[in-house]
Amino acid sequence: MNSEYVKHKVKHTEQRYLKMFRGVFLSLLMGGALGVVGAAFNLSVEWVTDYRISHGWLLFLLPVMGIVILFLYHVLLHDRDRGTNLVLLSIQSDEDIPLRMSALIFVSTVLSHLVGASVGREGAALQIGGAVGNKLGRLFSLSKEEKKTLTMVGMSAMFSSLLGTPMAAAFFPLEVVSVGIMHYSALLPCVLASFVAREVAKFMGVGAPFFDIGSIPEFQWLPVLEIAGLAVLCGLVSIVFCMSLRFGEFYAKKWLTNRYLRSAVLGTAVLGMTLLIGDQTFNGAGVDYINSCVVGQGTYDGFIIKIVFTVLSIVAGYRGGEIIPSFFIGASLGAAYGNLIGFEPALCAAVGMGTVFCGVTNCPVTSILICMELFGFGGSWYFVLACAVAYMFSGYYGLYTSQRIVYSKFKSNYIDKKAQ
Repeated sequence: MNSEYVKHKVKHTEQRYLKMFRGVFLSLLMGGALGVVGAAFNLSVEWVTDYRISHGWLLFLLPVMGIVILFLYHVLLHDRDRGTNLVLLSIQSDEDIPLRMSALIFVSTVLSHLVGASVGREGAALQIGGAVGNKLGRLFSLSKEEKKTLTMVGMSAMFSSLLGTPMAAAFFPLEVVSVGIMHYSALLPCVLASFVAREVAKFMGVGAPFFDIGSIPEFQWLPVLEIAGLAVLCGLVSIVFCMSLRFGEFYAKKWLTNRYLRSAVLGTAVLGMTLLIGDQTFNGAGVDYINSCVVGQGTYDGFIIKIVFTVLSIVAGYRGGEIIPSFFIGASLGAAYGNLIGFEPALCAAVGMGTVFCGVTNCPVTSILICMELFGFGGSWYFVLACAVAYMFSGYYGLYTSQRIVYSKFKSNYIDKKAQ
């Protein structure tokens, strides 16, 4: 065998393993660092939420705080804010993510929860993690492919530290960027960062949620059909949620062209609806309401009200994301469905959470893993079935317009289109 050829192969192998070990080291480093950041972020949101609930007058700052957040983005990002869409674009096309975006989304999300905007936390987590990973890749002058991997690693680490579902967090960035394919080259780094971040967050006092949904009915034809029916309904509601966000943004900009006036008007609308309802059930993330749905309680119209609250809050300019609101919507819809037909409302709430999340993110593997980590493995067959059905019935809609639908959901062909 030619000696030059052997030397070339050995050198190539050494470089490959060097890159792999460097990637592992950076993943562990980011997992630890972002575990700390994620825990601090989570604890901050929880503290301001508790403070708001005990000091109801903070709700009256809703019309003002949206203006403050918009002004901060104007000064620090010059109105070039594309949120999680920019993170996805950075993975698709190597776009730069300003590091200041991570600090800005941290502060603006905490402020949004302080006054009771109906937003989540995980959207902010994806932006923080993605920005840190992207900037670290540029700092070390890594290749374009390695920078993309580190961006996904950052997303996994922050998602894991916040939600407490490390398996789901490891897979989420692998499938959310391009629907129909998985970025398996980032699998090991994302797994390592996700697990380390979760352990760090746990050490800092951030618990992992787990819901006891009681006994699981045997996997037979009737319960299978009932769960499949719920999954179809959740897939359709996920379309309604995504389209409501699109139409809400379009018409709000059309009728209220001044963004500060728009924020004040919509913030006032959220405040008025809160006062009309008489409590803060639909403000913030709504974790307490999700808990009540999982034990079979909740109102029949809760998911509709939450959609309205969230659309108004997001369009007004509050920050935080739509993932936790999608859990709220799914849990509310599932509990209502279960109570209406007389079938295991707790299981239906669990299925609703996973399937609406699946519908709005187009991430069936992540959705299945979230269900298993939040509700246990006893209902695995139902979770897999429901997420598969919802994935099909949600069509090509999604929360993120930068998400690429690479392969069709309905037949094996390449389509490469943006999510609607």
